[in-house]
Amino acid sequence: MNALERTLENAVLDSRRSVADFGAFLVEQNKLTEAALARAGLLAAESHERLEVVLTRLGLLSERDLGDALAQFLDIPLVSAADFPQVPLVEDKLNRKFLQDARLVPLAESAAGLAVAMVHPLDQDTIDAVRFAIGRPVLLRVAYPSDFDSAFERLYGDGKSLIHQIFADASQQRDDSTSDDVDKLKDSASEAPVIRLVNLIITRGVETRASDIHIEPMANELRVRYRIDGVLQVAESPPPRLSSAVISRIKIMAKLNIAERRLPQDGRIAMAVRGRDIDFRVATRPTIHGESVTLRILDRSHLQLDLPALGFDDELTGAFRAALNQPHGILLVTGPTGSGKTTTLYAALLELNKPDRKILTIEDPVEYQLPGIDQTQVKPQIGLTFASALRSFLRHDPDIMMIGEIRDSETAQIAVQAALTGHLILSTLHTNDAASAITRLLDMGIEDYLLASTLNAVAGQRLVRSLCPDCREAYLPVAELIARLGLQALTASASVTLYRARGCANCSQTGYRGRSSIVEVLPISDAVRQTILKSRDAGAIQRIAADEGMQTMFVHGMKKALAGSTSVEEVLRVTRAA
Repeated sequence: MNALERTLENAVLDSRRSVADFGAFLVEQNKLTEAALARAGLLAAESHERLEVVLTRLGLLSERDLGDALAQFLDIPLVSAADFPQVPLVEDKLNRKFLQDARLVPLAESAAGLAVAMVHPLDQDTIDAVRFAIGRPVLLRVAYPSDFDSAFERLYGDGKSLIHQIFADASQQRDDSTSDDVDKLKDSASEAPVIRLVNLIITRGVETRASDIHIEPMANELRVRYRIDGVLQVAESPPPRLSSAVISRIKIMAKLNIAERRLPQDGRIAMAVRGRDIDFRVATRPTIHGESVTLRILDRSHLQLDLPALGFDDELTGAFRAALNQPHGILLVTGPTGSGKTTTLYAALLELNKPDRKILTIEDPVEYQLPGIDQTQVKPQIGLTFASALRSFLRHDPDIMMIGEIRDSETAQIAVQAALTGHLILSTLHTNDAASAITRLLDMGIEDYLLASTLNAVAGQRLVRSLCPDCREAYLPVAELIARLGLQALTASASVTLYRARGCANCSQTGYRGRSSIVEVLPISDAVRQTILKSRDAGAIQRIAADEGMQTMFVHGMKKALAGSTSVEEVLRVTRAA
């Protein structure tokens, strides 16, 4: 064995020792159990992948937890997205293919050496190769995988994004878009380029904080759109010839029947994305150009089940909790689809969840599993509907029941009967505001005297986009706008200051990042009960509630606009007020 071979062998041994030491460090820091480390190590050996890759793929560590741990273990800095250079460095010595394979980006040159950001800083072979190529010391930095991907695509994409590189890989794939052969569909969906493409679409959805991914076949394209902070944004479109393969791949992942294209189907996918356990609710439906798929992203790691964190202020929290603390009756949360109604009910259930209370839920579907609560999912195909489940629930002596949605008169009637017999009922309803929920239930056939005696409160809500705190801009509105929106009455300050969206790298130039609730809580007071018995007019109920001090969604939104949490335009968009 010559000197060079001996040196390379020692480098490999050093790398293996470093990885082993890092594994022991993770166990020592209580970030992993020994059993989990052994499992990951075994899989890494079988698949010939790096231990760090396996740890995130299995969901044992998130990519950020892994990056933080690597920086701590090696005692080196952790870079942010802003630390990457604007132009590529040392291109004459380190080519694009090497950097891509090594997952490394040069950051800056100095007298001390070349600073590089690495996703895998334990890779001693790569570090030695870089040192040899540039003939200078290498100053290590740790990069998160998502930050590396974005920076690499920007610096070395050559006008082609990662998704277009995958398109090129798939260019030789046969076109099975019109095939009805199940085996051909399975084969095309199992080819590596299609798997990479679907994984990339899903990963981008999670990284951009999308709530939904829409994959829709059109006449001349396969359109991909992400709903980010409530607004749909169009992404790069895969070739239409891949439509069947992409849709079939998602259906296989969701354990759906790939041969059935005529009827809608529903399923679920559970997978680790960037080291985070993510659930996806999958729905397919037939269209004239093929099957359309929607994936609802349920990220348990970002779930906030706390009323103030959801956007409730002190006044709203007090009114909502007063209704929750009633021993029996009905509490409704209303709003359009995707307005956060179920999340609010989950937060309410966690506040009610005590060892001396039995809580049952019937949902369609069960979006998040709540510890200590018995949750059931409807299955209409076998007769398990909201109404039939509620009848069964009453025989199990519950204290509190949550109904995912009151959709028909039968479910509404059973909910009222359950409230009359001493149960607390929580549910949702699709109406534009809190007062309209009362007229909706009356229209469903609920007697006015029963509704007046069982309803505790109705909360109406919407979601507004939150202004990016890094780039929002304050301004003084004109007097006409202040008067038109009644802003002066909502602030103690002599002058009114509002904020508008600007856009920066941290919010993808949208000016917004995240969402919060604007809410109105309508308590059922004696005056409101009298109005229910006398009139079915939602406007009359709304006026009585306002006279008693109810804060409307519009007012709550304007208070948030004055505080700089959101913009006036955003509040007007979701409340349709003028």
